Amino acid sequence: MAGEQCAGVLGGASGETLEHAAAVFGVLASPVRLRILQVLSQGESDVAHLAEQVGGALSTISQHLSALTRSGLVAAHRDGRRRVYFIDDPAGVAAMRIVVERVSRRTDAGIVAAGEAHRGAP
Repeated sequence: MAGEQCAGVLGGASGETLEHAAAVFGVLASPVRLRILQVLSQGESDVAHLAEQVGGALSTISQHLSALTRSGLVAAHRDGRRRVYFIDDPAGVAAMRIVVERVSRRTDAGIVAAGEAHRGAP
């Protein structure tokens, strides 16, 4: 029964697909990367603008963009000498937006995440 529920929720994905999905989730386990996606969801941007909006050194933002690009969530094109980044997986970002909204509602309601409860957070 549990296997059937899991197959329904995850669409019967293969082990290889789940490994790739876990890698994408790992890429998203960074508030800076989520902030980059938040900014890019407003429109295309180059590294300098992202660094200004997100905060951080250009080299650090570039490293985060490389990880997001490898994950398939972000892509880039050339505009003269600049590389301009954009969301390349709008549906994936929409799914993340749903998760963030759910977390926000729980936070606003004072519900503590399970991991925080185990660490003794208020």
